Amino acid sequence: MQESKIHLHPTGPLFALVGHPNCGKTALFNQLTGSRQKVANYAGVTVERKEGRFQTPAGVNVRVLDLPGTYSLYPRSIDEQITCNVLMGRATGEKTPDVVICVVDATNLRRSLRIVLAVERLGLPCMVALNMVDEAKARGIEIDASKLSNALGLPVMATVAIQKGGDAALREAIDQALINRKTPSLSTQTLAPTAVENDHKRIQEILSDLLLDRVVPDLRSERIDQVILNPVVGPIILVAILFFIFQAMFSLAEAPMEFIIGTTEQLGSLLTIGLPDNWLRSLLIDGIIAGVGGVVVFLPQILILFFFILVLEESGYLPRAAFLLDRLMGSVGLSGRSFIPLLSSFACAIPGIIATRTIPSIRDRMVTILIAPLMTCSARLPVYALLISAFIPSQEVWGGLELQGLVMFGLYFIGIFGALVVAWFLKMFTSKNSRVRPLMMELPTYRLPRIKNLAIGLWQRAVLFLKRVGGIIMIMTIALWFLASFPGAPDGAVGPSIEYSFAGMIGHSLAFILEPIGFNWQIAIALVPGMAAREVAVSALGTVYALSATGEAAAESLIPIISAQWSLATGLSLLAWYVFAPQCLSTIATMKRESGGWKIPIIGLVYMFVLAYFCAWVTFKLASSWLG
Repeated sequence: MQESKIHLHPTGPLFALVGHPNCGKTALFNQLTGSRQKVANYAGVTVERKEGRFQTPAGVNVRVLDLPGTYSLYPRSIDEQITCNVLMGRATGEKTPDVVICVVDATNLRRSLRIVLAVERLGLPCMVALNMVDEAKARGIEIDASKLSNALGLPVMATVAIQKGGDAALREAIDQALINRKTPSLSTQTLAPTAVENDHKRIQEILSDLLLDRVVPDLRSERIDQVILNPVVGPIILVAILFFIFQAMFSLAEAPMEFIIGTTEQLGSLLTIGLPDNWLRSLLIDGIIAGVGGVVVFLPQILILFFFILVLEESGYLPRAAFLLDRLMGSVGLSGRSFIPLLSSFACAIPGIIATRTIPSIRDRMVTILIAPLMTCSARLPVYALLISAFIPSQEVWGGLELQGLVMFGLYFIGIFGALVVAWFLKMFTSKNSRVRPLMMELPTYRLPRIKNLAIGLWQRAVLFLKRVGGIIMIMTIALWFLASFPGAPDGAVGPSIEYSFAGMIGHSLAFILEPIGFNWQIAIALVPGMAAREVAVSALGTVYALSATGEAAAESLIPIISAQWSLATGLSLLAWYVFAPQCLSTIATMKRESGGWKIPIIGLVYMFVLAYFCAWVTFKLASSWLG
């Protein structure tokens, strides 16, 4: 995740949003602050820090913090510890909030009120945002906000964070809170056992007065879960969903990918006609267009994948998938808590590794960090899509399924299976004195995904991907073009000039090591800049082959070039290599930062390189023998 610096305002009121996970706290933060947000990390830790600002109806500029979700002020993880530190004035570089806004879930008032009472005992001025009142009403739960306010002795405002204007009452109450603001006076007895024990009794009394002491089940979610969480039907549905996603990645992306390829080739042709034959034209056509264009072409597939991930996340299905796979995780010595970080790693290993901070067991956390890079992240998709399109025919197999989609699904499965094998292997040596902790997590209510949220999510991911293309991929592409263009071929040379360049020298020296697994010197060149980011390998191949070709062949798409010049065994071997090899320096740096030293990243580098080389060698030998 890219961090941005936050310029703290020494003056001005500071409000902090506090609440348990899935209460709509972040949605309310977004509603209040809009685009006026800055994201970084808290000092010394990798917990995300969100600060925003907004103007109240009275015209006062207010700062607001979106604190990490917590169920109590007894922290069990790093992110919960950060919330407690901020509230108690112990966070480095952060002042004690002037007012705390406790965001509570109106559909589960019994649990939400615990954090309200805990914050109240701190001695901080606070108010309550009664969120999700629309969902509560739909389930027959009517809450009298004024009566709840009298019972708590705190201002209570009904909010609907996902609706425009759903924060109006809260904004007005913030103005009133600023008028009545008092200097915070922290209590030293806030966590006394007797005080906490009294919470349950007081909450029961409040619920009784509100006629809400009877639990109202979410019948719709319960009926759906009877099918989704069925031990037989549930896994079948999960596999079917994954199959559908991978099929859609190829079938739906075909038209936009062809458009991008056509546009890139037309642009290259125009520059060929309009520019003289010199180093600038080579840089633009063979370097930037061939390199960057070779990566951008896979943007439709990446967005299709993220679209389905966002739909599953918005609908509330992803935590159910974690529940279904909990038993499998336990069989390899990991707690079910490890599934969520691994699931995040399918988007990118970096946030997945950061998410391991919620795992209480040090041993489980380190093992999860080690296997998170084996999850098939979105950066691998351009490489997978390139090789599958080049070597796997686009044809339907049994039941109308696309063969290319099945292969893509198989690569995801191999990565997951490899991670489980590594975890099981580590279990044999590291879990003698440890025990598997059962998965305890909240299953949110099923919701229809909101088009606005999906659009924002896709836009953010598209911008992030294009920033990588315009940033590190562009830099690496230009650097590779320079290495592949200089020095020029000597007089009397018979081969392409790239063979005599710096890049050619590097490629030929590495080819000796990589030849047993079927890699040529062009692949060897591409793997070096691919260490910066996996998808750079595609742009590197585009640059290498553009400079290796002559005449009209230089303008051809990369897919027909490698399908003609590589063997199927080489293509399959490179796929096997990319399933396991550590090819992202940012991931290694995150492993080092999260584990607190170089031991874990070094172990990860060594075992992943060895595993990648071994699997690529086996794949190449088997494919060569079977295919003649």
